[in-house]
This record gives sequence, C-alpha cells and structure tokens, in this order.
Amino acid sequence: MTAYFIQPDALPQKDLAPGVQLKVAWGQHLMLSFVRLAPGGVVPAHSHPHEQGGVCLDGAMEFTIGAETRIVRRGEGWMIPGGMTHAVRALEDGAEALDIFYPHREDYK
Repeated sequence: MTAYFIQPDALPQKDLAPGVQLKVAWGQHLMLSFVRLAPGGVVPAHSHPHEQGGVCLDGAMEFTIGAETRIVRRGEGWMIPGGMTHAVRALEDGAEALDIFYPHREDYK
C-alpha cells in the first residue's frame, strides 16, 4: 500500500469468521485492521506470532487475553504479545475496532 491517507470504506472486505469482517491497510512494517463485529460475532480463541494492539472504536465486546476476560468499550484498548491466546465476542450492539499488527499478517492480505 502506498497511499498516505486511508479510507476504510474503500478497502476490500474480508470475512474473518461469521459476523466478523475486516478491512486491512499496511505500510512498510505496520498493519492496520479495521474490524466490524455484528452483535454476537465471535473471533474464536487463537494465537499468532504477531504483536497486536488495538482500540474499540464503537460498541462493546467481551475480550479474553490469556486467562483474563474483560468487557472492552469504546475508547478502551488492548495490547497482546505474540503467541498469547485471545478471543473476542461482540455484545448486543456489535462493535467496531482498530487492530494494529507487527509484523504484517500475511494471511490478512
């Protein structure tokens, strides 16, 4: 990606899981993933070698990182070390989030 400015609505959409869609933008080293979760949408427990940070842009979700589970709401964020198991479930109104990965997740391109 070479653009300096990102318009998430113009990015191609990828279905990650039922009720979970993402749109991805990447630079030389950093990758942004704009995630939309329908009410009850679930990203099952998984891990990957990439470091992941993010922020809830809208709505609320139940987020589990390792053995800790919290409700994450608009304006709150997370930081997940590579290799850590995590999962998320959108609550009644759904949720939107921005995930930031290093390095790129090739499976998201």
